[in-house]
Parts: sequence; C-alpha cells; structure tokens
Amino acid sequence: MTQPVFRFAPSPNGRLHLGHAYSALLNDRLSRTLGGRFLLRIEDIDTTRCRPDLAAAVEEDLAWLGLAWERPVRRQSEHFSEYRAALDSLRARGLAYPCFCTRRDIASAVAHIEARDGRAHARDPDGAPHYPGTCRTLAPDVAARRIAAGEAHAWRIALAPALSAAPGPHAYRRFDGTGAVETVAAEPGRWGDVVLARKEVPTSYHLAVVHDDALQGVTHVVRGQDLEAATDLHVLLQGLLGLPTPIYQHHALIPDEEGRKLAKSLGSRSLADLRAAGVTAGEVRARLGFA
Repeated sequence: MTQPVFRFAPSPNGRLHLGHAYSALLNDRLSRTLGGRFLLRIEDIDTTRCRPDLAAAVEEDLAWLGLAWERPVRRQSEHFSEYRAALDSLRARGLAYPCFCTRRDIASAVAHIEARDGRAHARDPDGAPHYPGTCRTLAPDVAARRIAAGEAHAWRIALAPALSAAPGPHAYRRFDGTGAVETVAAEPGRWGDVVLARKEVPTSYHLAVVHDDALQGVTHVVRGQDLEAATDLHVLLQGLLGLPTPIYQHHALIPDEEGRKLAKSLGSRSLADLRAAGVTAGEVRARLGFA
C-alpha cells in the first residue's frame, strides 16, 4: 500500500491562530496514526499580502506547538511556471478563456440579467454570482490583441466544455476519525466559470492546490469545512489534468468567543499573541483536544 501523505498548507498573509493550530495538529496526529508522512506547504501565491516574514512565522508557530515536518518546504511562489504550464494545457484544449471584466462589470451584467429574468442569478457556494459569460465568446484575435496590449485579465474555466471533457460522474472519497471511508457525489457545475489565474499571478488557489497535492503525492487532504464545497471543483480539475483525487476530511472550524469563525481578516487572536500572554503550547494543545 502507498504510504499515506498528509499536508498542512497555510497562506502566510497573517499570523496563525487556533483554527490553524487545530488543522495542523489534526494532520500531524492522523499522519502518525496511519504511519504516514506530514508535509508543510506555504501557499503564497498572493504576492501582495503574503510576506517572507509571515512564512517564517508559520514555521516558528508550528515548531512551538511541537510539530515537525519534512523538508524542504514547498513554497508556491517559487513554482509559478508549473502552474502556468497546467493552465496552458487547459487553454490549448479550449477549457479556459480570457476574461477582461471588472467586478463592477460583472455586478452590472448580473443586475441586468436579474431584472430581465425576474429572478435571482445563480450563485456559487461562496455566494458570488456565476460569471454571466460576457467574454466567453470573445473572438480569439480580439482577446489576443487585448492581452498583447497589456490589458488586465483573468483566465476562467470554460465550465460547459470542461464538463464535457471530464463528464464524471464526479465524486470523491471522504474519511472520518475512525478511518471509515464513504463516497461523496461532487457537483462542480455549481461553481460556474471560476477564475483559474490572473494576468499578474498565473494561478489560483484551486489550480495550484490540485497541482501540488498530486506533485507531492498527497493521499489525504484534511482541511476546514469552509473548503468542503471547493472539493467539487477540485475533483473536476483533477479529472481534466489527469491527476489523482486524494481522500478528504473537512473538519469543524474553531469559533472565537463570540461564536464566529476564527479568521485573520477579523483580527482573531494569533498563536503569537497567546504565547506573548504566557499561554503555553501544552495549554493550546489541551484546549484543542491534543493533550
């Protein structure tokens, strides 16, 4: 049997908090229980918000918790050429197209469609409206001229052709804390024509994560429930790119004192803050159920 491979893959756009600690500790415990490997991956494709000092802080916080991982650590910002190659393979098959619409353009188009049809426009699991398709049929020569002129653009998956190229049925395996595995149906169509890359960054979270999980031989993906719906899209991309589909587990999120999901954007108290306040790593582990 293939040795299980787990990974913890944070984005260094802020300090880690208790939610990150729980996910890292869970991946570590499961990897040891199953006799597997534990990897750390730094998902720093957002070159505006991700910083080297925050990437270093990730390792500092994890080491404080008592975790160890294999080296070298993969940093996604060092591998843009690989993601560009994956995107180019989809483009060559007509499965991705350039989009020049701004958020305002999309909002305006969606509002027009809703007013015309008298009903709400389809939305993805994150609540964003499906792309209305403004650039989907743009003539290739027109798109090429706009790209050559340096116009800002994104690359979107052409969902209908993609579903034809990888018709499914789409599904993945899910495992629980006891090791039991069940098959879960996936519905990639509910994501619409999502963005796969942008002019300045030749990838998205979705494209980079499926590429790296396959490249690193990850067999078990353990991450928060907030990413469960994204698995539907990842299953489709894995099918299109000829990549294996790992087994997934999406764990409950750790709430703050007010019951909200911990988040860097909300200024949730970081592990560094707790450490500075005198909280020990053992106390954090105990609080999270890893005493």
